[in-house]
Amino acid sequence: MALRRKRADRDNHDRWLISYADFITLLFAFFVVMYSISSVNDGKYEVLGLSLGSAFGSGVLQSSKSGAIHLSEQQAYFKSIIDRRNARLALKQQKLNERMQALVKGLNQAMAPFVKNGQMSVSKTSRGVMLNINASTLFAIGEATLAPRAKKTLAEIAKLLVDGEQSIEVEGYTDNQPISTPIYPSNWELSSARASSVVRLFIEQGIAANRLTAVGSADNNPVLSNASNEGRARNRRVTVTVLATKRGSELRAATLGQ
Repeated sequence: MALRRKRADRDNHDRWLISYADFITLLFAFFVVMYSISSVNDGKYEVLGLSLGSAFGSGVLQSSKSGAIHLSEQQAYFKSIIDRRNARLALKQQKLNERMQALVKGLNQAMAPFVKNGQMSVSKTSRGVMLNINASTLFAIGEATLAPRAKKTLAEIAKLLVDGEQSIEVEGYTDNQPISTPIYPSNWELSSARASSVVRLFIEQGIAANRLTAVGSADNNPVLSNASNEGRARNRRVTVTVLATKRGSELRAATLGQ
């Protein structure tokens, strides 16, 4: 009976792909961790160091009797990267705060007559810098067409906003008195049209359209009670808010800061 010839073993030249894939996976996990860290403390360093030490086979963190944490050379390198990132973020935030303070000062100076007589107010909030404009300064009652004098006033405001990069939200408000006309069936349409009129003028004055948003809020969020004429007059307003962060980043920034 004839014997079968033993088949020669073939070398597997693709075995390196397994190790390479494991390395890429670990590297991806490392960058995910780095991205998710916004504020760093010793506890986070320890967790990060232990994870990296386990993943890459390096030594783990050691603590002295005094409780001080000693980092390995590799862990100290990662710490320096995070520290530099945090320093850049802190410097960026400082410059943003300075720009916002300068904007508040500039708006108060440029709009001083209106601020003095109560037709406008400037404030700095957690969202950014808010300019509150009484609707009577801009529009006739029940209308959304800007008055000629209002265009000149808004053009002065646009000069202070045109060179910035922050997003700008323009929001229109009304009182609670119902309106029903062929053009504005309700206060929703009126408030939206007023906000849009301001946005269009800002675009004409050179502010980039992708920085602007027009919002109509009707009689929601009143600043005073609508029970009096004074309250209703104060509630009819347009707010221009220069946001401290880009829209869509506020929630992410708050989440990363936890």
